[in-house]
Amino acid sequence: MLRKPNRSVSRDWPELPYGEWSETIATLHLWTQIVGKIRLSRMPWTNHSWHVPLYVNSRGLTTGPIPFDARTVDLQFDFVDQRLLVDSNDGRRTSVHLKPRSVSDFYEGVTAAMAELDFSFNINRLPSEIADAIPFDEDTTHETYDAGYAAQFWQALVQVDRVFKEFRARFIGKSSPVHFFWGSFDLAVTRFSGAEAPPHPGGVPNFPDWVAREAYSHAVSSAGFWPGGGGTDFAAFYSYAYPAPEGFSDQPVKPAAATWSPDLGEFILPYDDVRKAVSPDEVLLEFLESTYAAACRTGDWKRSELEREFGPDKS
Repeated sequence: MLRKPNRSVSRDWPELPYGEWSETIATLHLWTQIVGKIRLSRMPWTNHSWHVPLYVNSRGLTTGPIPFDARTVDLQFDFVDQRLLVDSNDGRRTSVHLKPRSVSDFYEGVTAAMAELDFSFNINRLPSEIADAIPFDEDTTHETYDAGYAAQFWQALVQVDRVFKEFRARFIGKSSPVHFFWGSFDLAVTRFSGAEAPPHPGGVPNFPDWVAREAYSHAVSSAGFWPGGGGTDFAAFYSYAYPAPEGFSDQPVKPAAATWSPDLGEFILPYDDVRKAVSPDEVLLEFLESTYAAACRTGDWKRSELEREFGPDKS
């Protein structure tokens, strides 16, 4: 027997009107960078920066255990109780309130919470992948936080994370985990063809070129989800290939609402077209599979060596 994939209905996917919470997105983005950089500063380097992202869980976004010598600490954005939970492996816990507050105030709160549990950290306080960025400890500009929309975003991530994992499970080649990159503020999953890629041009603000080149050392088909900003004024799914094969942008993809963005160099599918569908899972999987197939057709991927349908039912 093959496992039946999970399915959702439209009411499981919350509204995310970008214009109503864009300022919260900007603040939360910077808060996640502070937490993410603590993880970055302590984790052993893993290929393609897979040691730095956050992960979706049943209360929000988590770092997972971060090693501090023989001890560990977990930092979790809990969007149920609206706290940043800080847990050490000796059973102690403290927290930082998620509320309207400046980035500098949040940075100070995280520093104090870590010190309360006898942890200290040293991070680059300049935000990554953001032009004209303000250091965390000096940023009194970004202070908007709407707890309701933050929770709705997390609920959307729960659904997207689940579908992305189903998509990932069909691929037996090299693939990233499904993870949340705090630099670009998106949930992503990436498949690799195995072929080497030309050096990435770099040029990302406050992001070392050598990191970008290592991240894109091999040809990829990558898909993700972001809440808006950075090229769209609406929540959207994206899919791109690097290096972009000749003819990739002209390939037919599904569903009909999916379009090619010349400015972004990606296929884009508005989140609302998935959210309002009778079967959101099927629509999203259609987008993921068709854009991946477009990368394979134009990039000469050896699909028969890289794919499977479903694993065995172990119930």
